[in-house]
Amino acid sequence: MYVKKANRWRWLFFFTGLLVIGLGIALTVKGQRFGVGSWDVLHIGLFNHFGLSIGLWSDIAGVLIITVSSIGMRQFPKIGTFFNMIFVGLFLDFFNWLLPDVHLISLQFMDFFLGVVLIAVGGGIYISANLGAGPRDSLMLLAVEKFHCSITVARTIMEIVVAFAGYLLGGPVGIGTIIMVFALGPIVQISLSFCRKLLKKCIGEKQVTFF
Repeated sequence: MYVKKANRWRWLFFFTGLLVIGLGIALTVKGQRFGVGSWDVLHIGLFNHFGLSIGLWSDIAGVLIITVSSIGMRQFPKIGTFFNMIFVGLFLDFFNWLLPDVHLISLQFMDFFLGVVLIAVGGGIYISANLGAGPRDSLMLLAVEKFHCSITVARTIMEIVVAFAGYLLGGPVGIGTIIMVFALGPIVQISLSFCRKLLKKCIGEKQVTFF
């Protein structure tokens, strides 16, 4: 009974986190006048140079990152990692369809700002479930494990490197990209710490092993 209760809570946290991330990304798309996220800069840059499609480059990058992370952490990806790849995109498309387009720069800024916060908060929610981080968060957690640094440091450095690589390939970089580079890490750190404590309280477990 306890195991079933714990699993229900963990899956609830996991999918809630993915939902929040999908909403957050959709909001940044609506406020794209301020720039796109680091990984999107890279995907667009690859598309400009080699063709295919932005979405396909995102999938290719995800597969490569999962492979590297699995080798580095010496463990096969959890089922949640694959769910992450599938459902974030589905939630993104849904919210992108549902949310209205805005044209006033003030409203675009509000969408972008809220989107950045939700992406980071959603990351903390779903990672706390320990059911498998998404490809890019898996890479972040690998860096934390191997270099013994904080999530803030690992996430920020990763975002900078990816944005710079995308920029060299001709991807679009704006003020929003810079904001996301430095804002996501600290917010994920705070969100993850809070959500881990909340999850333990919800399932009544005094000690839970996480990444």
